[in-house]
Amino acid sequence: MTHTFKTTTVAIGDLCPHPANVRTNSPETYASENIAHLKASIAVLGLLQPLLVQKIGGKFGVLAGGRRHAALLELVADKTAKGFTNRTKIDCRLVPDDCDVTTALSLAENITQAPMNAIDEFEAFARMMEVDGQTPETIAKTFGTTVAAVKGRLRYGLIHPDIRAAARAKSITLDTMKAFADHPSQEVQREVFEALTREDNYVQAHTVRNALKSRGVQVSDDIGAFVRKDYEARGGAIAADLLDEHSVLEDSALVETILLEKLAAAAEEARAEIGFAWADAVIQYDYAAMADYGRVYPGPVEPDEKGQKRVDEIAAELEKLEHEMENEELEDEAYNELYERVDALEAEARDLQEAYSKEDLARSGVIASWSHGKISLHVGMVRPEDMAERSGKGTGAPSDNGAADGDEITYPASLTEDLKTERAMALGAALTMHPEATFDLTLFKLVTDVLTSGLGVTQAIKVDARQEYRTHAKMDEIDGTSLEQVAEAHDALDLSWADDAKSPADQFAQFRVLDVGEKAKLVAYATAATTQSCLARDWQRDSLMHEFEIEVMPDIRAHWTPNAALFNRFKKAWLLKILGEELGLAQEAVTLASSTKKQVVEFCDKLFAEPFATLTDAQRAAVAAWCPPMMQTAGVEPVDASEAETPEDETDVAEAA
Repeated sequence: MTHTFKTTTVAIGDLCPHPANVRTNSPETYASENIAHLKASIAVLGLLQPLLVQKIGGKFGVLAGGRRHAALLELVADKTAKGFTNRTKIDCRLVPDDCDVTTALSLAENITQAPMNAIDEFEAFARMMEVDGQTPETIAKTFGTTVAAVKGRLRYGLIHPDIRAAARAKSITLDTMKAFADHPSQEVQREVFEALTREDNYVQAHTVRNALKSRGVQVSDDIGAFVRKDYEARGGAIAADLLDEHSVLEDSALVETILLEKLAAAAEEARAEIGFAWADAVIQYDYAAMADYGRVYPGPVEPDEKGQKRVDEIAAELEKLEHEMENEELEDEAYNELYERVDALEAEARDLQEAYSKEDLARSGVIASWSHGKISLHVGMVRPEDMAERSGKGTGAPSDNGAADGDEITYPASLTEDLKTERAMALGAALTMHPEATFDLTLFKLVTDVLTSGLGVTQAIKVDARQEYRTHAKMDEIDGTSLEQVAEAHDALDLSWADDAKSPADQFAQFRVLDVGEKAKLVAYATAATTQSCLARDWQRDSLMHEFEIEVMPDIRAHWTPNAALFNRFKKAWLLKILGEELGLAQEAVTLASSTKKQVVEFCDKLFAEPFATLTDAQRAAVAAWCPPMMQTAGVEPVDASEAETPEDETDVAEAA
């Protein structure tokens, strides 16, 4: 049946929702944030499409155009909007009273309007600016969006026409087309497009971006931002983009020249400050090329009276800061400030107690390189021709990782107590995962305590069924693997007998008929809850638990992983010592020696969370097995990775740091 709808005008105040409108039950459709762009467009351009209405009593129900109606009502309520009141009349099309397909009309109005083609939209924005004289600001106001969003669309509208045509013809994808916007020059875009499609190859977005990188450096890249001021001062050409961060420094040679000059200046400053013999600069530090270089490190020296006084002051302040950092209520910002203060004090104390020998200074130097957005200094480097026979001080021995020999790892009392708690949690998880063995242990402990004389076979577990209360300075930050394993064990328990509404006798009757395996799980879970704070057992002190822990928990790393909560409480020197000597990551330790403690902690946290793909087998095994020595059982021997070779494809230390 064909309907013709009369054109009419209706005052905004006479409009109301129509019950047949298909969006009546979706009020979120009319929320202010969802019609902001529509409101902005109507305010500037007016109502471009009439509403479809039908008389309902003394009003006109909006059958199609509910979002436009909602936008009109907001304009009426908006005192800053000019020309919109309840008496303002707008164009409508009137549906007859006897129309029997009102719902179909509403549905058709909402689903037959095809969304605008993305490329058409890009080009429309561009035409509005180039032909209609619009600005990004006026376009944003018209469509109720941000200026940045408009500029982003305009960038795509300014991609070379041949490339847009290829996207329209679907010979390249829309993402590939967008990638060409990384360079604002249409001529460069066209040249790269023709080069990549010359042999009818399938072009991908990442291929386009890589090709465009050879045609200049974006000002938003770390190098571009670093050299831009000097580049502009020397008259370097810039291909400007609508969004400044996408503008390109086109003279790559000038960019490289300026970067090398800045690196050389940083290297010379470090050379003069420390007293090295030479300084050099490279854009990228090639570990393979530097493998033949040696390295010297400062050795311990006795500070003078004034220096020793300052060392003592620093030690006292560090102890105070460590206590402050253990405050669980400390805000992140305040914690980070304390962290930075600790780093600065440790560096000051190290400078007072360490120095390069005159012999080493006379043959070593500094190499500055660009690494992950900043200048990285490699100090104490010894050229191959200047390397002397190794004399114990070593220039590149595996143990040379930036940590002084005197920086032996010790564990303060507060940290030791918390490690005991974490180990007890891990042991508890291991017990729940070995229910039969734990069942036997518990029964053995119970009967021997009653039937034998003395103090019992072990004090490691309590069988009076009181859950052990565990304390920890940073319980919410430690690795949660063991807690998750215990929770999973709890979920698997058969607690059908544990009905509080039943008497203990009835509960016991149901408990007795449980399968032996289910009883073992219940006993194991209960015993696990009694594990007390502990470190690794000594055979002579507790031979029973020493052997039992080896059986149920041969590797604590199955239940616990070192993370930032632990590494935060280590000195930077300890972390470097662990990386270089215990994990075989000597080169990474050397590189991180010039980083802050916070960066070293972040590196270690990422390393243990997901060992890097570039590790050797020996390094990977060392990382997988490492834990503080007093936490591991005798079931796993420590992995010696000190002789591990550095991978050819060097781990990205700076990225993790």
